[in-house]
Amino acid sequence: MAQASSLSKTRPMAVVTDGLRAYQDAITKEFYTMKAPKTQHVRIPNIRDRSNNNMVERLHGTIRQRNKVMRGLDDETTAQRMMDGLRIYYNFMRPHMALGGKTPAQKARIANGSSPENWLSMIKKATIGRRNDF
Repeated sequence: MAQASSLSKTRPMAVVTDGLRAYQDAITKEFYTMKAPKTQHVRIPNIRDRSNNNMVERLHGTIRQRNKVMRGLDDETTAQRMMDGLRIYYNFMRPHMALGGKTPAQKARIANGSSPENWLSMIKKATIGRRNDF
């Protein structure tokens, strides 16, 4: 919460967390003042609740799984390239069980499939006009 507070230019109106009570202390410590409106703490206590953060937690787990074994992230540029590639893989190439084995792009009807030919066409499209960046 301290890092989020220091990076943000504005105070959040609300912070959504799971049911862990420790978040309330951190939110109060970082965002409470007598002069500003209180930041609301919205708890989503039950995994079965309609509005939960399961999809975001799953994405964070996938990113962490990949990031944990990565080396060579020497600066912001290499980290951004890695995250751009992971985002493309996650949205266009990786089938998701929750989507019936389709990729998010297929479900949104903006891509055909995750075949090697699609990988090659995506790489070619991504490198057009960017050849001097690498």
